Amino acid sequence: MKKLVFIALLFIQFNLSAQVKVHKDLRTTNWNLIGLRYDKQVEKLKWVSVFPNELMALNNKVIELPGYIYPTKAGMKFSEFMLSIVPIESCPFCGTGDIPSMIEVKMTNPIPFTDKPIKIRGKFIINTTGDNRSDFFLLDAKQI
Repeated sequence: MKKLVFIALLFIQFNLSAQVKVHKDLRTTNWNLIGLRYDKQVEKLKWVSVFPNELMALNNKVIELPGYIYPTKAGMKFSEFMLSIVPIESCPFCGTGDIPSMIEVKMTNPIPFTDKPIKIRGKFIINTTGDNRSDFFLLDAKQI
């Protein structure tokens, strides 16, 4: 009986330690508007981004966004990176569900990498050119 209790406790402890840490929901009004972007097929094998009017109202405006840093280059400090609503350890490209929107950020001054959420303010630009760059940019950004 003692062995059975020990095995049960060991199993419970293993399950508790294996649980995934859930990140804090950083969804804001601005992130919700950014999430309105969708893709539309315009011809066979050609898709374009569609930006609803509510989202276009943010274009060229200074906005604030909380999020997590996704480095695009090696280093300890970054003046350019991608910002996401989910942390890097959540791997937004894995599993099920949609890939969350990411914003290409260009800071006025480099900031150190952290796996904690940050909040930044900058000029929000929507890329409506149809080229292969990011759909969204946050320029002249500063950490707040």
